[in-house]
Amino acid sequence: MTKLTLASHPFLLGFDQLERLVERTAKSGNDGYPPYNIEQSGENVFRITLAVAGFAEGDLSITLEDRQLVIRGRQSDDSEGRVFLHRGIAARQFQRSFVLAEGVEVAGAAMEHGLLHVDLTRSIPENVVQTITIKSGGAQDV
Repeated sequence: MTKLTLASHPFLLGFDQLERLVERTAKSGNDGYPPYNIEQSGENVFRITLAVAGFAEGDLSITLEDRQLVIRGRQSDDSEGRVFLHRGIAARQFQRSFVLAEGVEVAGAAMEHGLLHVDLTRSIPENVVQTITIKSGGAQDV
């Protein structure tokens, strides 16, 4: 018996890209750092907030790579010449990824009180109705 996957289901034509997105998201393996929230502030408006205390704006980068929002942080180690009796705040780098749906765009980003806010908007697609004409003479090669 053949195992049906999302992309091989006979009623879902052309959804193989969606299956690849799900696989890529599952493989991202985020470790929980930094913690984040995802809020919906309107029907088509979202905000991702990451707790990035200790990071300056120059330590952070936000890129959009093939529908994947990637937020990276890298702090410079300024501990030279300092003696720590306890070091609980580490200069730790991170990478956090979010897969964005088709039509979701990054509206902007801002830092506020140690929080990085990334605002997203989703455009509403137009409802298109298309009439297909039927030609006589049998099926033709595509």
